[in-house]
Amino acid sequence: MKSFASDNYAPVHPLVFEQISEINQDHVKAYGADDVTLNAIELIRITLQDSKCEVNFVFNGTGANITGLQTVMDSWNSVICASTAHINVDEGGAPERLLGVKLLDIPTKDGKLTPELIAPLWIRMGDPHTSQPNVVSITQSTEMGTVYTPSEIKALADIAHKNNSYLHMDGARISNAAASLGVSIADLTSKAGVDIFSFGGTKNGLMGAEAVVLFKPELAKKYPWIRKSSMQLASKHRYLAAQFISLLTNDLWKQNASNANEMAKLLRSKIENNSKVKITQLTQSNAVFAILDPQHTIELQKKHNFYVWNDNTGEVRLMCSWDTTIEDVENFAADINSVCK
Repeated sequence: MKSFASDNYAPVHPLVFEQISEINQDHVKAYGADDVTLNAIELIRITLQDSKCEVNFVFNGTGANITGLQTVMDSWNSVICASTAHINVDEGGAPERLLGVKLLDIPTKDGKLTPELIAPLWIRMGDPHTSQPNVVSITQSTEMGTVYTPSEIKALADIAHKNNSYLHMDGARISNAAASLGVSIADLTSKAGVDIFSFGGTKNGLMGAEAVVLFKPELAKKYPWIRKSSMQLASKHRYLAAQFISLLTNDLWKQNASNANEMAKLLRSKIENNSKVKITQLTQSNAVFAILDPQHTIELQKKHNFYVWNDNTGEVRLMCSWDTTIEDVENFAADINSVCK
């Protein structure tokens, strides 16, 4: 039975394996100086509709976020983010430890920052006694399963740029957001004013590859040294790049993400009328958030994998993946409705 704990639990898409197998021949230059990497970079530039953006492949999401942020951070800077942001609660303190910066985490009702929430944070600028905000970081889709529209991202980019700061996007689930909104990935990034972009693939069918995209060429000057010294430069680089070729060929990214999103909507529709299940967030991507009686959760977890999101409230997170099927959802929903009587 499939897991509803995380889209990280899902297997690698077969087409990704095929792509890796296809390029698994002969000797080629290492560390990204190969044609496979160059082809993948070009595909990403076409996808993002930006021929000049700098693209760099790394092993994982934390590595993408930290090395990307490092291009614009000094130790006296701070990052503005939602309190639920991955960089704040799920990266083991990596931003603070490796960058030596402060996170200004803002409570939100749905995981989304707004200009009104962050506007008051640029205070005492130039005062050496206080950390200086330099980056606004958003997660797309958010840790609460909600999504930012292009106009919402543009508004955040505008206020960041107005305050001489940058907009960073943790796009671990960017494909889910784009598929949900029916827009291109470019609409949510290059066209919306994002400066630094962590392009996620691992949660959408890849074996393990992310890309750091820098939309301002001047930000890329020191990135080669940042990536190497952060242990994120792969020697057999083509195997990371090949995964993105598969993801961006014939809209595989959209097919995978759309299925995960649709399965989440289906799951919600089958449990939301149960009086013992309280849905807590909009289901805009591949996650369903609900409050269950803790005893019901314990009983369900004997058979199904899923995470308790908030121990204090009993809120759980139910995640669907690229390979989740209608049958998987119907079986899980039936057990939820049976236990939560």
